Amino acid sequence: MSSTPTPHQILVTLLPPLRLAASYAHHMQSKIAAQPAKEGPNPFSMALTDADLSVQTFVEVALLGSFPDIRFYGEEFEQSYNTKYFRAIDLGPEGDYLVTLDPIDGTLFYMDGFPNYQIILTVLNADGFEAVLALSPAEDRYYYALRGQGTRVGQLAQDLDACSRLTLSPAKAVLLGTRMAPLKSRLSDRYPIISVSEDYACDRPIPNVNGILKGQLGGVVLSAGKFIDGAALAFLAQEAGCIVTDHQGQSLPRLDECEDYAWPGVAIATAPDLHRDLIKALEGFQIATSEFPTGQA
Repeated sequence: MSSTPTPHQILVTLLPPLRLAASYAHHMQSKIAAQPAKEGPNPFSMALTDADLSVQTFVEVALLGSFPDIRFYGEEFEQSYNTKYFRAIDLGPEGDYLVTLDPIDGTLFYMDGFPNYQIILTVLNADGFEAVLALSPAEDRYYYALRGQGTRVGQLAQDLDACSRLTLSPAKAVLLGTRMAPLKSRLSDRYPIISVSEDYACDRPIPNVNGILKGQLGGVVLSAGKFIDGAALAFLAQEAGCIVTDHQGQSLPRLDECEDYAWPGVAIATAPDLHRDLIKALEGFQIATSEFPTGQA
């Protein structure tokens, strides 16, 4: 194949191995062994399992076999045997795409036996997202979007062109990501609020950011949007018709203007009035320094 594949080519090529990875993750969920926790600010970012490492390795092999000259950044790049074989792990100039992977987005959810984990693959350009493919193994579903072409959803066995255009069915609930819990008091008089750092427990599931695609959420506020997960889901939401901005209501910056593979704070809403309420609540708001203000960490 060409050393400069199109985003569509990348998705078509990687969908079959990603299906196998999804099947592996689904069947192994009840048996999977945890790895020693990674360094990180909270239990969600620190969680690591054999599945994270295995899925990443499998996708790396598929990528190197198909596009040996491509740029690739995987969440577990520091532990991967294959990182050194990719041409680069960072963004390149316009048209020199970076593929990224979150092998198990929602690892803590996965470890606790909940179904709302995902495998997320992205294709990034210097200025923005070109494509995102997010598989939900336990729900036999995947979502994908190519820039400017809307978001589509289908069953795992379906090919890209057989998927249907996603129609949002928004709820009123708003999800607050880690470090955003203090925002709850500014919104709870109008909206049901789900705070990741306050409301999640191993016996009490909550929606993930992908809940906005599934009709569980009307809005999401993140302290930052990592390209591999939160920002990727924000791109899917935007392509599906959501309003996606920074915390000031402005357009998000080009990817090559960001640091640490992340957008600054992200606000996602299914409707203009909800988005206005989110931005108003964020005026003068200071992101919490502690991930778990109620002492749950």
